[in-house]
Amino acid sequence: MRSGRRRVSEPENHERWLVSYADFITLLFAFFVVMFASSQADKGRQEMISDSVKRALQKDEVLSKIAGILGGSVDNKGVGNAQWRGPGGSQPNLQTALERLLNELKHEIQSGSVQLQMTDRGLVVSLRQAAFFPVGDDGIYETALPAIERVAATLKGLGNPIRLEGHTDAVPIQTDRFRSNWDLSAARAISVMALLDERYHIARGRMAVMGYGDTVPIADNESEEGRQKNRRVDIVVLNEAAAKLEPHR
Repeated sequence: MRSGRRRVSEPENHERWLVSYADFITLLFAFFVVMFASSQADKGRQEMISDSVKRALQKDEVLSKIAGILGGSVDNKGVGNAQWRGPGGSQPNLQTALERLLNELKHEIQSGSVQLQMTDRGLVVSLRQAAFFPVGDDGIYETALPAIERVAATLKGLGNPIRLEGHTDAVPIQTDRFRSNWDLSAARAISVMALLDERYHIARGRMAVMGYGDTVPIADNESEEGRQKNRRVDIVVLNEAAAKLEPHR
């Protein structure tokens, strides 16, 4: 015999979606934690990918300007800088950089204040003392800043290590500031490095300073013309082969 009572249906739960939503949020949180951990553990791989993108961009003269702000780290001034990661990294097109600087520094090259050359180590930009520094001093002339700015713009589009190498002539120097030609050559290289860092925002991690004094002449020190050529700061943009010989972090 059937009961006369009707079965009372349970009211529909309109908040069941909260369970699925909570599960989704938990999974999403876990996903981003894993992604963050992966990015911290494999920054080198990310920057290799970034370098590949920059090489593609550098094939276009306009887009090459964008390459300078891709990848790498962001320094304390908020400006992106491409980072070279040693032998495993890619080699930007230094020949393209040379051709660009030959065009942009045409006046300085013709006047003899700047010399460009491609060597076994990479691209070398030589800044002659007479146009960039007072005699016996490491302060950079204000009139030399536009040329250095054009060099810096090209450097920012590359990821190579940079060596600032100071050289003097063979005439001994001994002042209150500089005990020898070694001191003066290193101080001038440091001045260029500081300018590239502070004004033009080239990442410090890419740069190193060397002072050679009069030990690496490129001309005869017996003549004034030769001594003028020897007094210089070389900005050396290392190629991949030279970078392999450098110490790496």
